[in-house]
Amino acid sequence: MHRIIAVAIVALAAACICSARAEVLIGVSGAMTGKLAWIGEQGQRGAEMAVADINAAGGVLGQQVRLITVDDFCDPGQAVAAAQKLVADGVVLVIGHYCSGASIPASEVYDAAGILQISPGSTNPLLTEQGRANVFRVIGRDDAQGVVAGNYLADHWGDKKIAILHDGTTYGRGLADETRKQLNKRGVTEAIYEAYTPAKNDYAAEVAVLQAANIAVLYVGGYHTEAALIVRAARDRGYTVQLISGDALATEEFALIAGSAAEGTHFTFPADPRRNPEAAPVVERFRAENFEPAGYTLLSYSAVQAWQQAVEKAGSLELQAVIASLRSHQFDTVSGRIDFDDKGDLTVQNWVWYVWKGGEYVPLE
Repeated sequence: MHRIIAVAIVALAAACICSARAEVLIGVSGAMTGKLAWIGEQGQRGAEMAVADINAAGGVLGQQVRLITVDDFCDPGQAVAAAQKLVADGVVLVIGHYCSGASIPASEVYDAAGILQISPGSTNPLLTEQGRANVFRVIGRDDAQGVVAGNYLADHWGDKKIAILHDGTTYGRGLADETRKQLNKRGVTEAIYEAYTPAKNDYAAEVAVLQAANIAVLYVGGYHTEAALIVRAARDRGYTVQLISGDALATEEFALIAGSAAEGTHFTFPADPRRNPEAAPVVERFRAENFEPAGYTLLSYSAVQAWQQAVEKAGSLELQAVIASLRSHQFDTVSGRIDFDDKGDLTVQNWVWYVWKGGEYVPLE
């Protein structure tokens, strides 16, 4: 009798181990609440759809994948806490974070824990310049985005008065600095370079200063909420300053906040994956759920795809094997075919100009 019980216990334990191994945990982290929740939702929805599609096709190495979502509020301290939770949960991969100011401190936590990090939205160069082997991203860097922006300003408004404002964040100031650096390299000096306070409800005072200085073009290094309020305040004063900004404006909330003032705003973002033929089935499924996969949605989906393909090519979930696989193969994703350099950056960065027109952003022609 005792032998039967012992055998049963061993069998039960083996079943539990098999069950535990039959599920792979991955995390997604971003601003799920607060002013950037729209962008956080993009990242979450992209990862969710990718995981659902992977599971429907049999999972990863025969195991189903489960997604755990955490909220970092785009805050460095909360990002570390969110990262620590994902480590405690036992994830092998984190899709995130979105904000560079969150990704960079969180990357230290993942590095120490031996967890892979692939960001769909963090563009500050420092993220991959730290030399952490476990860190990758499926979006370009601000030192490339800033060159594109600086050249554009010099080419089209070099003879006008240009202002550059930033919000003081890792992302916003970093992008503004890179844009300014290239603008100056082209022999053009901005008339104003200043920081603004984020999370205010009104920027009429800042706009009044720009108008008094006869600024024709304003480059904003920061997030879409403040950029929208700034351009709306300008239009309320009858001030037709041209607003130009970066990838953070790739969310429909910009147009919802700015209203008609959004019209004509220019910004840089990677080539829109919604236009890729290979993305069409995924885009259709999102739209069938009444969700437009704009902005970082398909970049998040691509990050999961790259990981899944790297794992399958490596035949292992072990971190070093997956890192080696990510660095030595190309991956077919909804963003197109991608590969990574030794820093974890994309070997090809494709920053494209967009314009807000009729409540949506379209390629600038």
